[in-house]
Amino acid sequence: MEATPCFLGRSFAGGRLKWSQVMVRLYPSPSQRLFPAFCRMRQRNFSLHNKRQHAKKINLKIPTNTNSQPNTDSESDRILSKDNNVASDQDTASNNQIPTITEDKCPNEEEHYTASPPNEIISLYNDTVGSAWASIQSNDENMSSSFPLNDDQSTSDGGEQLTGIHLQDLIGMIRNAEKNIHLLNQARVRALEDLGKILSEKEALQGEINILEMKLAETDARLKVAAEEKIHVELLEDQLEKLRKELSNRDTSEEGIKDMKNFVSSSKFDSVNSFSEELDLLRAENMSLKDELQVLKAKLDNVKETDQRVQVLEEERLSLESSLKDLELKLAASHDDVSKISSLKSECKSLFERVEDLQALLDKATKQADQAILVLQQNQELRKKVDRLEESLNEANACRISSEKMQQYNELMQQKIKILDERLQKSDEEIQSYVQLYQDSMKEFQDTLNNLKEESMQRAQDQSAPNMPLEFWSNLLLMVDGWFLEKKILVDEAKLLREMIWDKEERIYDAYVSSREKNEREIIATFLKLTLVGRLHVVHIAAEMAPVAKVGGLGDVVTGLSKALQKKGHLVEIVLPKYDCMNYDLIRDLKVLDMPVESEYDGQPFKNKIWVGTVEGLPVYFIEPLHPSKFFWRGQFYGEHDDFKRFSFFSRAALELLHQAGKRPDIIHCHDWQTAFVGGRGLHSTLKSHSKKFAGILNGIDTDAWNPATDPFLKVKYSSNDIEGKAKNKETLRRHLGLSSANVRQPLVACITRLVPQKGVHLIRHAIYRTLELGGQFVLLGSSPVPKIQREFEDIANHFKTHDHARLVLKYDESLSHLIYAASDMLIIPSLFEPCGLTQMIAMRYGSIPIARKTGGLNDSVFDVDDDTIPVLYRNGFTFSAADERAFSNALGRAFYHYNNDGDGWKQLVQKDMKIDFSWDSSASLYEELYAKSVASARSANLT
Repeated sequence: MEATPCFLGRSFAGGRLKWSQVMVRLYPSPSQRLFPAFCRMRQRNFSLHNKRQHAKKINLKIPTNTNSQPNTDSESDRILSKDNNVASDQDTASNNQIPTITEDKCPNEEEHYTASPPNEIISLYNDTVGSAWASIQSNDENMSSSFPLNDDQSTSDGGEQLTGIHLQDLIGMIRNAEKNIHLLNQARVRALEDLGKILSEKEALQGEINILEMKLAETDARLKVAAEEKIHVELLEDQLEKLRKELSNRDTSEEGIKDMKNFVSSSKFDSVNSFSEELDLLRAENMSLKDELQVLKAKLDNVKETDQRVQVLEEERLSLESSLKDLELKLAASHDDVSKISSLKSECKSLFERVEDLQALLDKATKQADQAILVLQQNQELRKKVDRLEESLNEANACRISSEKMQQYNELMQQKIKILDERLQKSDEEIQSYVQLYQDSMKEFQDTLNNLKEESMQRAQDQSAPNMPLEFWSNLLLMVDGWFLEKKILVDEAKLLREMIWDKEERIYDAYVSSREKNEREIIATFLKLTLVGRLHVVHIAAEMAPVAKVGGLGDVVTGLSKALQKKGHLVEIVLPKYDCMNYDLIRDLKVLDMPVESEYDGQPFKNKIWVGTVEGLPVYFIEPLHPSKFFWRGQFYGEHDDFKRFSFFSRAALELLHQAGKRPDIIHCHDWQTAFVGGRGLHSTLKSHSKKFAGILNGIDTDAWNPATDPFLKVKYSSNDIEGKAKNKETLRRHLGLSSANVRQPLVACITRLVPQKGVHLIRHAIYRTLELGGQFVLLGSSPVPKIQREFEDIANHFKTHDHARLVLKYDESLSHLIYAASDMLIIPSLFEPCGLTQMIAMRYGSIPIARKTGGLNDSVFDVDDDTIPVLYRNGFTFSAADERAFSNALGRAFYHYNNDGDGWKQLVQKDMKIDFSWDSSASLYEELYAKSVASARSANLT
């Protein structure tokens, strides 16, 4: 190994040594030992410039004049006080060469060497330099501490100056050597750390990839070289220790010092430099190995996934092969079956032909069976007649045998008859006398009664309103004035009552007579009624109105009651939702108003379009909500999932319409649950506390719309005096629905209703089958908003689609409903509850006898034919109490018995039902009275 020169940096400041951080680069010659042959497989360039700062170059220019000497102490002090690092070497100085030092500072210079050099060097420096400076200061002449003297220069104190200079150089060399040793120690530690990392990475990679073994072997070889270099460094340290001992004895000559300097600077630093480069190569190699390892790991993962996929595909292939074998076996078996199937096809064809023949024979047999049944029934009737004739014949034979006895018996009976005739004649005479006496008594009673009537009429005339004394009318005036002064009535009401009293009207007298036993509040209410007659403003808020928006009886009630009140002179208005499915053809002068009504719903305001028109002469307001849910544009009136929201919105909008239109009606009539929201929330306790104020009024029907004598939907009209047209309508309905007309007297049972639980759907279903069992025909008209019930009756309808005696029409048809009422003999209303009900009234109007459950309005309008506790005059149908099949079957069976066995009685029942007055006239009068009483009570309550 060749030794290369090494330049060490020094720096002095103020007579004290300043430690400078210098990185010394050693450039050893190439060694085949450090680079094995297998390293030639891949040559890489390594560089440490990216991890270090840029090199700093310092040029030390040595004067070419070797004879020049410093003249003064000040010049020597100026040279010694420089902060730059100065490199002095007698060999280079003697050869007149200018050295160049490249100073590479470590990145963490202050971290590695911050405070001071090691203690041993400081001690050696103090001892050596102190004595050197002492010898220099003992001389009187000035010396140069930076440059060696020329050989030609010889003075008496030259030996001492030379000795001092050599000592200083030696101390600097020792100091730099210690620094280099310290650097080597740190490099060794880093090398050991890197070696541990490389070994761990080698162990991790050893079992995974074989291709890296060669590179790892190269790394091991280089590590071995590094270990040898370590040993070599340790040897150098031993040699340096020996040098320290020699320095302590100060017996070393100038030539020994030069040899030591060359040795340290060449061999020691050359080894350190080669070791550092080798370590850099190992690090770079390690990084490349890590990168390749990551790539190989990724490839290995892909290989593993590929192996898994291959394994899955292999399993699928095996399963497919097994399935293929099974299919081959089945195919072989199918080939065997094909031959069998071909033979079976021919047999099947012959069997089909036989089945067709048998079907034809069966049809013929069925027809023959039907004929046989009819013949059998006729035979049974003939058999009964034969039995009766045989019984008569036996009786005749018995009479013949006992003819003699009969003659004797006849003679005896004739004698008894004569005696009875005599007695009867006497009794007739007695009865005649009694009748005459009764007639005389009745004549006397009638005369007395007429006298009493005349006296009563005379007395009534004497006590009539015009004949009442003036004192009576004065007292009435004072009573009315007292009510007004006490603010119990209004000024307009007091004025009207005064006018009636002044005119001595009969009704004011009747009101006084009828309220004699009442308290003052009831008397005031009775008198206030007189001020309201003909002046009521009634607003109906409803979800239905016949015929434009009708689902059930509610629509008929709204229209019928409104028309009846309108005829009595009251102002009647109706508020309805504007459905998209209404019958718009029956609305006259329909138009939209230019006044959108805003109503609040769910905390937000929404606008509503208001439409107006007339329906059968009644003014109607239609509300169209401009809400994103399109509440009334659903294609149906009820049955939506949000019916509660729909009609609560409508109720609020109806109130806003009345308020914004400035209407102040006397009565707001809310119909059914859809408009119950108008009354507001929390009315349960209020209604309960005022339960005594509840009144029940039986509704009526529109006798103009429901009149079989003028009904436009009927081809054949009829009335209670002539019911022959009912049978013709029955024949028309049978043809229309495809029912059998073989038996004209076969009873026809009908049901017209909404199929909801309230209407007793389980009893309606039972009625279909029970009617057929009793030998009748059944027709159902109606639909259900409940999907489950609708599907159930659709299945029943499909079952009886082609039946001769049953038909289900699952929709509402106005014209068909009129025909069914006219054609049916009986109509069932098996409701679980029914506030009023109009179906039974319409049925009786058309001569269809009702079979109804005793509940609500049905119990108030239908009275059982077989109930002896009810006067015969009011008996008009058949009823049952329990909501079960047994009770219903009993009522239906009794109706069939009367129809089949008492034709004349049934005809009389039909005519009687058709004559019952169910018009709105009487019901409207009751409503009118209730309205007036309610308004009077409200006004008197406001005054008190």
